Amino acid sequence: MSKIVECIPNFSEGRDVAHVEELVTVAKTVPGVTLLDHSSDTSHNRCVFTLVGDPDGIAEVAFLLCKKASELIDMTKHSGEHPRMGATDVIPFVPIRNVTVDECVEISKQVAKRIWDELNIPSFLYEYSAASAGRQNLAAVRKGQFEGMPEKLLLDEWAPDFGERKIHPTAGITAIGARPPLIAYNVNLDTPDLKIANAIAKAIRGSSGGFKYCKAIGIMLDDRNIAQVSMNMVNCEETPIYRVFETIKFEAKRWGVNILGSEIVGLAHSKALIDCAEYYLQIEDFDYNTQVLENHLL
Repeated sequence: MSKIVECIPNFSEGRDVAHVEELVTVAKTVPGVTLLDHSSDTSHNRCVFTLVGDPDGIAEVAFLLCKKASELIDMTKHSGEHPRMGATDVIPFVPIRNVTVDECVEISKQVAKRIWDELNIPSFLYEYSAASAGRQNLAAVRKGQFEGMPEKLLLDEWAPDFGERKIHPTAGITAIGARPPLIAYNVNLDTPDLKIANAIAKAIRGSSGGFKYCKAIGIMLDDRNIAQVSMNMVNCEETPIYRVFETIKFEAKRWGVNILGSEIVGLAHSKALIDCAEYYLQIEDFDYNTQVLENHLL
């Protein structure tokens, strides 16, 4: 059977529709690669692509998209609610079928080297590709963001894995690595108070004592005048979505705040969503493998 790798590059552009469409065009040019989804957010000023393909095709499209983003996006003029450090902010590679984590690590290193050699954009390797434990967490790698990165790169422990100790003047620096599947999940609150979203994010994220496999920050959605708890759910088997959702609801009540709704950015694996259905419907003796029709068909 063929090898399939997923790539989910994040670009620091969510407002200029023409620029996003140019990236979409590039994403569709490589044989053996399929663009499954792309989504943009104006408040985050960010777009996320989901692509699948064979290892060679995925490596090629990741490079071409980074190249196009460097031509379109000037980080010196960028602003948005989501933390970012580069025009192509992060390029994750995820093993899907007949591909090992080690193979995805190798792809990440090949792409990072090519991006530096041909585009002069430095990069950090993160997650499974990281050379040290201190670089596994994307939040730690990205801390300082584009504006603070020139000084950060001069610190002994923060030399780029590929490239010199200076950012590309307009494209910044990129995080590249192999990682497990995750779900980008956001919960919107019926308040414009960002402090409340930040307090809730602190309560649920693993780094501050919350759920081990939840990363969370508070974000302001200016176009809707509401605050949002923005999350990456990095292991929904160990930390299911419904558990985090219910905790956010519980914490919000403390502030007299309700949940307006939630959203998934990009694609999600079905089991994480079916687990939510099983929980809220209180289905007894449910078996995901045998009782989901699509599992039999696929």
